[in-house]
Amino acid sequence: MTRVPGCFVGLCTVDLEYVVHEFPPPNQKVSALRQELSAGGPAANAAITFAFLGGAASLVTALGGHAIAAIAREDLEKYKVQVHDLVQEPSAAPAISSICVHAGTGERTIVSANARAQSASPDEFDPEVVSRAKILLVDGHHMALCVAAARVARQAGVTVVLDGGSWKEGMPGLLPYVDIAICSEDFTSPIALRDQELAKIAITRGAKPILWSTPESAGEIPVRRIEPKDTSGAGDILHGAFCWAYTSGYDFTKALEFASGIATESCLHYGTRSWMSRRQS
Repeated sequence: MTRVPGCFVGLCTVDLEYVVHEFPPPNQKVSALRQELSAGGPAANAAITFAFLGGAASLVTALGGHAIAAIAREDLEKYKVQVHDLVQEPSAAPAISSICVHAGTGERTIVSANARAQSASPDEFDPEVVSRAKILLVDGHHMALCVAAARVARQAGVTVVLDGGSWKEGMPGLLPYVDIAICSEDFTSPIALRDQELAKIAITRGAKPILWSTPESAGEIPVRRIEPKDTSGAGDILHGAFCWAYTSGYDFTKALEFASGIATESCLHYGTRSWMSRRQS
């Protein structure tokens, strides 16, 4: 069976997640109930999800050769994600995300350096990585690289999906190349997405229904009600699942429904990978 190629451009972090009974107050310590260590970041988590579901994923990012980066590389290799590392400072440590998840509510707190920890070099970007893909996801981190990839995709007729977790500097230069924008309600765009002539838009709102619109119609997709254990990476997983479903022949709303189901399933387990193990068993 042929694996559909997808390209994911943006952030890759090393995620260290703790599950705790309570969040530590100032100047206090708490013992973790469990810990998870994996690759993270919107583009990386989406790429791994896409690959797990059956796609051939390429990740274009800035990771580097620091010893800590090996943690992310091992996770990406496990899921057969091909990494194209365009880091400018190979010896620098990669972005690290520290995550605390409340065992009782599934709520989380996150501290991350994001793309500030590493710089990517758009000049080293290989356009064939995008042009041979069927879909491209950009997350807005390493913005110059995202714009360069999206421009190539538009010229090659490759569908461009935006993971709009939050508004980022340089976004107006990226939006003209985007075909599908799937944004969180925290995206808070200072410009109307519809005015950008995007073909398809979806707004995710946690446990509330997903809002979607096209030039012809609009509607809502209900989200299954659960008691979440951990919502970490759920949006990233949704984007990766959407890309796989869309390239597999699902239409826009059916792909959103499928992706919502996968993201909801992930919230029933700790970390961003446990749902995969349960799905395989």
